[in-house]
This record gives sequence, structure tokens and C-alpha cells, in this order.
Amino acid sequence: MTNELKKIALIGQPNVGKSSLFNRIAKKRIAIVSDMAGTTRDIRKHEVEILDRDALMLDTGGIDDTNDAIFSNVKRKAVECAKEADIILFMVDGKKIPDEKDKELFYELQTLGKKLALVVNKIDNDKEKDERLWAFFEFGIDEENLFGISVSHNRGTKSLFEWIWEKLPPRVEEEVINYEVDDDDYLEDFLAPVEDINESADFQDDGEIRVAIIGRTNVGKSSILNALVGAERSVVSPIAGTTIDPVDESFEYKDKNITFVDTAGLRRRGKIEGIEKFALMRTKEMLEIANLALVVLDASEELYDLDEKIAGLVDQYGLGTIIVLNKWDENREDFKEFEEKVRRKFKFLYYAPIIAVSAKTGRSIDRLKDKLVEIYENYSQRVPTSTLNKAIETAVMRHALPSPAGNFLRIYYSTQFETKPPRIALIMNKPKLLHFSYKRYLINFLRDNINFEGTPIHLVARGKGQREESEEELEDF
Repeated sequence: MTNELKKIALIGQPNVGKSSLFNRIAKKRIAIVSDMAGTTRDIRKHEVEILDRDALMLDTGGIDDTNDAIFSNVKRKAVECAKEADIILFMVDGKKIPDEKDKELFYELQTLGKKLALVVNKIDNDKEKDERLWAFFEFGIDEENLFGISVSHNRGTKSLFEWIWEKLPPRVEEEVINYEVDDDDYLEDFLAPVEDINESADFQDDGEIRVAIIGRTNVGKSSILNALVGAERSVVSPIAGTTIDPVDESFEYKDKNITFVDTAGLRRRGKIEGIEKFALMRTKEMLEIANLALVVLDASEELYDLDEKIAGLVDQYGLGTIIVLNKWDENREDFKEFEEKVRRKFKFLYYAPIIAVSAKTGRSIDRLKDKLVEIYENYSQRVPTSTLNKAIETAVMRHALPSPAGNFLRIYYSTQFETKPPRIALIMNKPKLLHFSYKRYLINFLRDNINFEGTPIHLVARGKGQREESEEELEDF
């Protein structure tokens, strides 16, 4: 359905307020907002509702016409995005005089023949509107397509939303409603402050494979995303920290809908300054939503303690996991040696498969796609109770339950009570006396007999009639 929606592109230089407008239209905080120029560098997409009409909003990277490799790439991608859009909102800073670079790009956009509006932000009052807005007629824009607004003060946005609404088709499945555009009661909810919106309401367990891509800066996360999706969706640059906002991209593979979250590169806590604090916070939010994770390591470098700390986030959130060695040379023959080094460093992810890839050459990318589907199936599987009981009974026969302080322990039966990740209950006579080392033995035995590759397993010892486990009873292996 997404590809049937009209597309609205937000174009403009850094720090003019595009992300804030994007958030207001989307009615939730999706884009990271900051006073630091150049915060947004990738294209984010979100389905929005303009009054009663639907559209796909595209927020592009801020265009800064310099020689910097990142921003030249951002400008190219922003213009490409504008060509694909049906409606273009070109945003400028009303606190500044009209910029020649802005006018040059605006003239280029006019030649595309799209619905084009010039949005002058930071017009905070009537005095500024009278004194500043007239100068932007230099762009050759008609008055009905020129809007002086203040996103931060929610001023002038009503007229802009009405203009967009008129350019969108009505919903096919519903009767066309004749809106009175001056109906402030109807618009009141639509123009509600961003902070009043419940962000978590949209995220429900819909069976979609949601993959978080994490790792240090410049290990190749964006390049891996592009290689997996099969298109250049995320800005790629050799400069560390290019990706600031996570970028959601979906595609179909083997009858599965896979959504990738290319998270911002993480740095040492002491070096997280300014916008990277927001990026770190957003990364953790994405890990809460994801069910699988790719822990990306740079195979051309030594492993760092920071790699281990970042990987610990995956363990913390209980995600299905694949360790990806990026930048792997085709001619290297030391995989076993490097694999052992990774295993020593990431003992807590011993269940995660390790795949060596090259995003640049495409080496093993298809294998990585296959493994994502396989790990998700393991992560979401529900093992029959009979199968679990048979495995546990065999394990107890091979290694008898301990008798702490002479106490006789007995497992009545076992059952899986949850998925994503798998949670298994051992129904026992004295659950508090079962030592964690024996739980570990049982988990390893289950892994030897049931395919749990790539997924943590939560094992809980419970008494008869006990429904909930405490944090002390929960063990992750």
C-alpha cells in the first residue's frame, strides 16, 4: 500500500527545521531534533495522515553545498528524492536573508514540474512576517505557494497542512468528506504538540523480522544495510559517524518481511557529545523494538573493548543475534583463528553464528539473508512439550540432579511458555534449590538436541501452581 501513497519530500539546508516539521506532521518524535547543523543525513520515511488523507513523508538530509564528501552525497540523494516525490516542501530559515544556494536549488526543483511550496520557517510573529516574508518572493514563488511558519510555536502550520491536503487524493475506501478548512475544532487534535503523542502505540508484535544493526562507528553498518536491501538507501562515507538517525528499510525475502534498523554508530561514553547522546538513546529504543541484531565488527582491525560493550546491549535486550565480520578479504585464510578470538571476546554470545562478509564485494550477503530467516525461526519457535520433556528426561538420566544439603530435587515436567526469545519452565518440587550450573547444563543439552542457534534461552525453575517468575529465578543462556 505504501507505494500507492503520494510522496511528500522535505528539502532544505541543515538546521532550518525540517526534522521538527517532519515530527509535527508525523505526530511523533521520529527524527532526531537538535540545534546542531547537519543532524539529519539519511532519508527517513513515515506514513502520515493529513486531515483524512494519507501520504508518505520523506525527510531528506540537510543540503549544504560544500566540498565535503558527506554533504555532496546528501545533496545528490535529496535531489533524487525530490524527483520521485509528488509534492515538495522546500524549507528555508526565515531568520536569514534569502540564500543564493537556496534560490539556485529552488529553480532546479521548479523544473521538475511537481507541486512545490516554499516554507519559510522561524517566522515567530506578525512583525517578522511583515518584515521578512516579502523578501522570499525573490524565489519567483506565487503567494498561494509561499508559507511563513514557526514549527516551534506551531504558527502558520494550519495553512500549510490545508495546502498539502488539497494536493492529496481522498481515501478510496471511504466516502469523500467535504471539510471546512477553517474548522479549528477538527484541526486541534491534528496540530497537537508533538510531546503529547504516545510514541509506543505504533509498535506491536506483528510477526515482522525487525533487525537492529549495531557496532562501532565506521565498521560498515550502512554499507551492510545497502548490500542486504540491494540499493543505496543509507548515506555511506568513510568519515566516522555519518549515520546519525536510525533508518528503517523493509524488503521481502523468502516470504518474510524484513525491516532493518541501521542504528547510529556508538562511541565511548566519554566521547558522546551533543547529538550523539540523542543517537545513543534512539539506538536503545530501536533495540527494544527489534527482535534480531547484527553485531558488526571490522575484520580489518583488532577487536576493542567497545565492541564488547556494544554487543552487551544485545545480550541485555535478549535478541536473536548474528556476529558479522565485515571487510573480510576474499584471500584471507585465518577465519578459524579470528573466530576463536571473537569467541573469547564475546563469551556471552556463544550461541550466535559468525559470518564473514564483504559489503563492498557482496561476499556472503545472500548467506547472511538466509541466516537471518533461520535465526528468526529459532527465536520465535514453540517447541512441543513432549519434545522438551524427552530432552530434559534424557539430560537428567545422563547427569543426575544434585542434592543440595541432602534435599531431593525432582523435575515433574518442562514446558515452553513464551517465544521471542524462548522461555522454558521447569516445574519442580524445590525450584529455589536448583543451582545455576545445572541450569546451564540443561540449556547446553537442549541446544545439542534442538536448533536454538542464534537465540538466547531463558530457563525458569518453578513450583507447582507458580505462575510468575522473579528476576532471581530467571537465567539467560
